[in-house]
Amino acid sequence: MTDKLGFDELRVKYKDVLSKAFSTNNVELLESFSKNTNETDRKAAMDQAYRDKLLELLVEEPNTLEKYVSFCIESCRRQMVTPTMPVVLLGDIFDALTLNKCEKMFTYVENGVNIWREELFFVACKNNLLRMCNDLLRRLSRSQNTVFCGRILLFLAKFFPFSERSGLNIVSEFNLENLTEFGGDSSSTLKDSLDEEMVIDDDKNKLLIDYNLYCRFWSLQDFFRNPNTCYNKIQWKTFVAHSGSVLSAFSSYKLESVELQKSKLNRLKPVNSDMETQENKEQHYFAKFLTNQKLLELQLSDSNFRRCVLIQFLILFQYLTSTVKFKMESQELKSDQLDWVKETTSLVYKLLAETPPNGKRFAECVKSILKREEHWNNWKNDGCPEFQKPKPPVQTESTEESKRGKKRRRPVGEIIKEYESQDKVFMGNNDLTKLWNLCPDNLAACRTKERDFMPSLESYLAGWDGAGAGGWGWRALRLLARRSPHFFVHTNNPIGRLPDYLDDMVKRITREAAANAANNTNGDASSGTNEKPIKQEQNEDEMAEEQIETDIIKEEDTADMEQVPDSTHGEDDDKVTRSKVTMITPTQLDALASKLTDWKKLAAKLGYKPDEIQFFETENATDIARAKNMLQLWFDDDEDASVENLLYIMEGLEMTEACETLKNAK
Repeated sequence: MTDKLGFDELRVKYKDVLSKAFSTNNVELLESFSKNTNETDRKAAMDQAYRDKLLELLVEEPNTLEKYVSFCIESCRRQMVTPTMPVVLLGDIFDALTLNKCEKMFTYVENGVNIWREELFFVACKNNLLRMCNDLLRRLSRSQNTVFCGRILLFLAKFFPFSERSGLNIVSEFNLENLTEFGGDSSSTLKDSLDEEMVIDDDKNKLLIDYNLYCRFWSLQDFFRNPNTCYNKIQWKTFVAHSGSVLSAFSSYKLESVELQKSKLNRLKPVNSDMETQENKEQHYFAKFLTNQKLLELQLSDSNFRRCVLIQFLILFQYLTSTVKFKMESQELKSDQLDWVKETTSLVYKLLAETPPNGKRFAECVKSILKREEHWNNWKNDGCPEFQKPKPPVQTESTEESKRGKKRRRPVGEIIKEYESQDKVFMGNNDLTKLWNLCPDNLAACRTKERDFMPSLESYLAGWDGAGAGGWGWRALRLLARRSPHFFVHTNNPIGRLPDYLDDMVKRITREAAANAANNTNGDASSGTNEKPIKQEQNEDEMAEEQIETDIIKEEDTADMEQVPDSTHGEDDDKVTRSKVTMITPTQLDALASKLTDWKKLAAKLGYKPDEIQFFETENATDIARAKNMLQLWFDDDEDASVENLLYIMEGLEMTEACETLKNAK
């Protein structure tokens, strides 16, 4: 029957059943009645039935309304109504109640913060809860209902996670709409128009407030409202001047005399009024700044008002000196400005400590709060990452031993003696000690096979294709110098092209490898079939060293026979012979310079910088003279300068005609 009913009929039926179920606190009755209807129709009709029933209960006490919302929460958990319904009901309740009843009803919302954070309600209700709280804040007065406003803001802080973007001022925006208007009479001295003026015993403590101080005092609110104006040079000078006047007035006008005056007045009052005075002290009136000229003297005599202004200074100074992600590069104080901020901060803390009651304790609390604010600033600079609970510490042997009781630490001398008896070294750290004692001799450890990353000569040269050298040829030369005795053979024949030299070396090494393989085969055959073949391996470095020594001795004997025709000449003839090989003759120099049309390309290859090439151009008139000057300086200054190296470089630059000219010239 219920499936055929329309929305209005279901709504009326559900309202009647809801009234019976709520009066008897029986959710099962409501659940059993709604089983026969499909889910979509049931939830829509049930939601409206809850709101209709609420209209009848609004005249009841807040306790009844709280029970009704709890009944709705239970219905949500049984999938009878939508998850947003409890918050919708609360919004309707707050809209219909007075502010005094709203304050009592909000206690229920605060106590149920864990319910609203459940997975069932959080995603569905967070926007409705935020809208409900904002509607309440718009109805409240920040000055008259300060406590209630604070409760609402604290509830939102508990309900939303720290990383919730809707509650973060990520880009560091300021409330520029918070204007403080002031102005009026500009007489030299502002007089209090109240019936009873403040009585102070000492005339020196009397503060005369002129119009200039009044304007400077309230002008500071523009800087507190928008701190970025302090980065303007002109605005900064204005801020410094106004701050100096106000802080000087605070310093010259102490509040101790006012406290003494109050204590004298309290002695004259009857005893019964002490309780009233104590209650008035505990209740502070938080008002938006009243800028009437006649009130300024009273405001400066009020400790809470003075503390409020001094804390504004500290908040502004912290922003100016902190690193904020969204500050522009130009928004940075200079060194003299930072010094002024530092000195003024000390003065403000001093004034806070001198402001009764409990000035020193209050100043320390403010300093601690602003210190914690630095952590929040760093968190926002990092992009507001989500907070996560720290993982529990891993139980190790050391922590277990510390729980059982700390062991006596052994003297370092005993540990060193123990290690020395085992021919080991104690480094003071377990990891370093283990690493250091892996091998007694560090140099020997570097020579082990595990540390030898150089390939064998035969395997590396097997990749030679005879096409081009490049990086492969350079590595081959280094490997030949390390592994082959032929690299150090002394000869008067200059090395030609690098590919020709590598071809010759590959052929030599291939012939030697084939000969060694044949010798090893013959040796294995003569040893008999009953014995296992023995691999005769010898360290390649030792073979190379022995071969090098043999070749050097042979070559020295040959060189003595070829280069020393008689005993009267020795080193001199040897030097002459080398100079003929390495130095260029004037004839060769002139012939080569005439063929170097692109001498700048060669100069850059020889290592000359652009300014040096420009020097050759300015000092010489023709390209031939420039090329000749450049080559002459290279042969005079470069230790590796030789005709052979020059030929090698020019071949690489494809200067074929110049190479032929140098080879043919004498």
